[in-house]
Parts: sequence; C-alpha cells; structure tokens
Amino acid sequence: MKTSWYRKLFLPAPVADLQAIRARAEAGDVEAQFDLAVACGSNTASPADLSSAAEWYRKAAEQSHAQAQFAFGILCAEGRGVPRDDAEALRWLRKAAQQGQVEALLNLGIRCLRATFGPRPTDASESRIEAYKWLRLAANQGSQTSIAAWEQVAMAMTPEEVAEGNHRTRQFAVCPAGSLVSG
Repeated sequence: MKTSWYRKLFLPAPVADLQAIRARAEAGDVEAQFDLAVACGSNTASPADLSSAAEWYRKAAEQSHAQAQFAFGILCAEGRGVPRDDAEALRWLRKAAQQGQVEALLNLGIRCLRATFGPRPTDASESRIEAYKWLRLAANQGSQTSIAAWEQVAMAMTPEEVAEGNHRTRQFAVCPAGSLVSG
C-alpha cells in the first residue's frame, strides 16, 4: 500500500528508509525522487535542505510527476530553494494542471482572479474567463475551495464571459504525462 500524502509530509522517514529512497532516487525512480524531495523539504531548518528539495522536485517534475511539478512551481513562485521566477513557476504549474493536479488548477485560477484587478478592462475580462476555466476544472474534481471561488467569479462575469469560460472548460482535456489537448 502506498504511503498517504499526509504521512509523507508530516511523519519523517527513518534514516535507513531515507538511504534506500536516496539510492532509488539517484537511479532515476520518479516516486523516490518525489519522496526524497518531500523529506528534504520537511526539514526546512536550512536553505541547503530547501535547495536539495527543489533539486529533487525538479528531477521528478521533469519526468512528468504532477505533484512534483506543482511543488516545484510553488518553490519557484516563492523563491524557496531556487531563485524566485514567476515565469518558471507558471510553466510548472501549467504542466501540473494539464495533468489534472487539482492544487495547480486552483492556484492558476486564483492567479488569474488576482489579475482581474489589472488596469485595463480587456485584460480583466480575459483574466476572469481564464480564472473561471481553471477554477471550474478544479471544482469538477470536488475542490470545495474551488467551487466557492468559481461561483464568486461567475457572479462577476457577463453572460458572454460565462459562455466563453464554459467553452474553454469543455475544450480542456487532461491527458496523462502532461500531453494536453486544448482547443
């Protein structure tokens, strides 16, 4: 039975297990790379630990591990363990979202929602439509936070914007390993 995400994040692995995980990670095992990143990141006492976590998340992310893509995107967005880079963060968050990773879908929706407060009305409309799409996709997976945010965005949209948001949502198809089909 696989270890739950909760146990991975909050219960440290015994040292012997970490040595075995590191050996598998160094051999290219994507799950071991993710597990090692979680283990390094949970000990945030030093910048070296975060840097090591970022390195292992990136290795797993490059092998299309959706949770690692999301985690690495967040590290890039926050500048934790790597230099802060919003473009790189968005790239990894989109890859995770393309695989249906619900936290990435929610994060992208919230980012688009924040962009609606920009100075140009046309940009705000486009951002609302994109926020609607990402939040609806996350809501479709049962994310309660996304459901509430999606409903809030929808109330602020014109009927034409809602229609376009629904169209984009229907056009978005999640495929394994990040092979997105979008029209």
